[in-house]
Amino acid sequence: MIIKKSEHISKSEEETKRIALNFIKEIEPGSVIVLNGQLGTGKTFIVKKIAEYFNISNTSSPTFAIVNEYLGDRKIYHFDFYRINSINELHDIGFEDYISDTEAIIFIEWGELFPEILPHSRYEISIDFLEEDTRKIVIRKYE
Repeated sequence: MIIKKSEHISKSEEETKRIALNFIKEIEPGSVIVLNGQLGTGKTFIVKKIAEYFNISNTSSPTFAIVNEYLGDRKIYHFDFYRINSINELHDIGFEDYISDTEAIIFIEWGELFPEILPHSRYEISIDFLEEDTRKIVIRKYE
């Protein structure tokens, strides 16, 4: 069930960064954040800006690695489901162990591909192109 929803329009990377940094106030260790949107909408950019806030500078898209682990002021696990073909692949890499780490913040790009494995309590960030440089960013909190 959605318990909170906010909508934002971003016309630049700077505005998207501000939205990401405002969102930090809501998350805490153990939070799961699912990012959905077409290629190039800024999913990884949002993860990068939040990671930078926690003194992590080496973020990259985990498309081929499936999961990247970062350690700074917070521990972050960054998943990308884009190349996953089945839930069994997620089980094989120990997804349940990652997702139950209450000390980490967990980001999942392309989470809509396997909604059945997502925890009930989570944030979902949907990013859609409105124009070339304009995006609609919707943040929902589920409980």
